[in-house]
Amino acid sequence: MKHSFNTISLIAICLIGTFGFSQEKIHGQMVIVGAGAGGTAAAIQAARMGVEVHLISENPWLGGMLTAAGVSAIDGNHQLPSGIWGEFRAALYAHYGGPEGVATGWVSNTHFEPAVGDSILKAMATLPSLKIHYNSIFTRLERVSGTWNITFKSGLEVKSIQAEILIDATETGALLPLVGAHFDIGMDARSESLEVEAPIQANEIVQDLTYTLILKDLGRQAAPDELVQKHPSYNQSLFECACRLPGIETPKDLVDHKQMLAYAALPNNKYLINWPNCGNDYYLDWPQMSEKEVSKGLASAKQHSLNFVYYIQQVLGFKNLAVYNEFGTQDSFPWIPYHRESRRVHGLVTLNVNHLRTPYVYNLFKTGIAVGDYPIDHHHDKNPDAPEIDFIGIKVPSYNVPLGSLIPKGLTNFIVAEKNISVTNIVNGASRLQPVVLGIGQAAGALAATAIKNKQLPSEVPVRKVQAALLASDAYLMPYIDVKPASAAFAAIQRIGATGILKGTGVPFKWANQTWFHPESAVPEFELLEGLKPYYPMVGNLQGSGAAVRIDFLNQLLKTIDPRQQLVDARILESLDLQALIGPSTPAVNKGALAQLIDLLLDPFSIQIDHQGDIIKQP
Repeated sequence: MKHSFNTISLIAICLIGTFGFSQEKIHGQMVIVGAGAGGTAAAIQAARMGVEVHLISENPWLGGMLTAAGVSAIDGNHQLPSGIWGEFRAALYAHYGGPEGVATGWVSNTHFEPAVGDSILKAMATLPSLKIHYNSIFTRLERVSGTWNITFKSGLEVKSIQAEILIDATETGALLPLVGAHFDIGMDARSESLEVEAPIQANEIVQDLTYTLILKDLGRQAAPDELVQKHPSYNQSLFECACRLPGIETPKDLVDHKQMLAYAALPNNKYLINWPNCGNDYYLDWPQMSEKEVSKGLASAKQHSLNFVYYIQQVLGFKNLAVYNEFGTQDSFPWIPYHRESRRVHGLVTLNVNHLRTPYVYNLFKTGIAVGDYPIDHHHDKNPDAPEIDFIGIKVPSYNVPLGSLIPKGLTNFIVAEKNISVTNIVNGASRLQPVVLGIGQAAGALAATAIKNKQLPSEVPVRKVQAALLASDAYLMPYIDVKPASAAFAAIQRIGATGILKGTGVPFKWANQTWFHPESAVPEFELLEGLKPYYPMVGNLQGSGAAVRIDFLNQLLKTIDPRQQLVDARILESLDLQALIGPSTPAVNKGALAQLIDLLLDPFSIQIDHQGDIIKQP
């Protein structure tokens, strides 16, 4: 469902406020509202690039859904340790003694205590040019003479930041209606999204949210006052389809009660309660509610989670488990609920499921700035009015997110960095996951920093400049699982993959979709010609067979493109990171070596593309 707000709406909202208070005025180059996964990553990346960043966090934690919402069992990207996500995971490994120390549950390869995740992010965010304003709520937003003025309240203090670039990294895209952005909420109409799986009519139905809880094994029977007390709203029938119990007739395809509990077991005998099947998901129609109604609804969501814990303790018999105050909050709940869905801005491009399913039919993959491998997963069990759509049945390979989806149409110096990027409702079911949003945030930070340093609008920053900044931080542009950042060939293969000259092979695969580059494989001559032709039309005059590319054919290509071009010799081949030749009797240059040679000798990545991935023709 489409929404937009005009300038009059913005002015009206800006007048709400904080008059009568003395304000501290702060100047910075960029301000990020929301210190979730995306906002924190954006702040770290931009500050590392030397830009003055102010990050506004509504609570005392960093990381949003990753930590402050308690969703500390990572969904996806285990084989794609991209950029800040890879750095964060390495710190977890160091803390817990390696990968086996976080392989405590079966839903994920990486589980951790939320407080540990928060401390790691705070250590990563300790940077000279990054100022974090904790426990702060923005109260006023206005655009004056090309700069953004953000007023926020921190305790009894009121502060105002003036900055060149504003980033919306809130959990629900809260700034979009305030800045006059066009955005969508809920499910798209099929005619708009061009996805055959989308409903015919658009609606404003959002995914269920969850208030997670952390339980701890006390190693003994809990005392009565340590257990959740029965509430008048408790309804046992709501949870009886959550798992299989001995001696009770339940559907046979359910996991048993012990498996359910082990789903998101955390280190140190803790358990994350975030169970989707007849568990603690909760439907709240927050886009249509007033602030007071949302507050009341979230209180009900909390009670629903407590009711589920009561069921776990009293019916399932886990009286050794008690609610653990991991977060230091008054009620032991996380600082924020886990929102799976946000307002989604109308960006320069919109990523739909067709782009994910068949990336090489389109050119958007060439503009990739973040990667994901999780399947399309939506939670609508608690809303009986939600259309019946088999989201899990929509099969896609691993994918990347285009840069243009972070840049709103019609707005200047405003970027999005969370679940509010320009994707369809269906794609949001995959792009919403923690590692993907960390990557989106890192790219938003790189984009903003590059724009500020080069005195450009975000929409004017060349795609390749942002991608180059991300590669310098070991971030993935292409979701290849078989060439890791530790390889000296990683950056070259990522660059050539992003040109489309050499393509990967993607497959849907269980709960971790895959794309392989196959660096050891042979490349047919005709395939290389087809890949080069958009960048070097003169190779269209050459004939290519199905035989593997050899050095003589490659040198013929190079001379055709530029007679002055350096040719491939034994010395160059020996310098490559990957074994260059394949086949003992008829040696050919393998794909990994070919990518490095093209990158080194031709540098097609330097040929500029637009946000659609099309080559920008030089005048």
